[in-house]
Amino acid sequence: MKNLFLSTMVLVLAFFNSSAEAQNRMHHKKNNYVVLTKTIPQLQPIILTAEALAQEDGRKFGDFQVIICGKTVTDLTDKEMMQKFIDKAEKANVKIVICGLSLKQFGVNQKDISQELEVVDNGILHNFQLQKKGYLSIEL
Repeated sequence: MKNLFLSTMVLVLAFFNSSAEAQNRMHHKKNNYVVLTKTIPQLQPIILTAEALAQEDGRKFGDFQVIICGKTVTDLTDKEMMQKFIDKAEKANVKIVICGLSLKQFGVNQKDISQELEVVDNGILHNFQLQKKGYLSIEL
């Protein structure tokens, strides 16, 4: 009887301990975001959104990535225009990612775009991979 009582107490304590750990992990979870866009002018409202979310989330604000796909990658060669977006994105802790498949499809050489822009092999796949990691996602 005494062993049954002790065993029950150990199980109850283990349950509460694991439940508290799970709540603690969820409480400290960062909010991560990814936006897939097919137009460069959308970067302005996307960056403004990231700034608003960073203020709203506070310490829970995590990673914010913008993936650029489609024909608009041809505009990435306008380095002067892109530098304005790159500077705003850096200040807002927004990472701009470019779809490598789109670069190839529309004949844009990676050397012709700013080095601050990260190129991934497949922007759509990158988006799905981030979603699998729990990123909140939207496509514009």
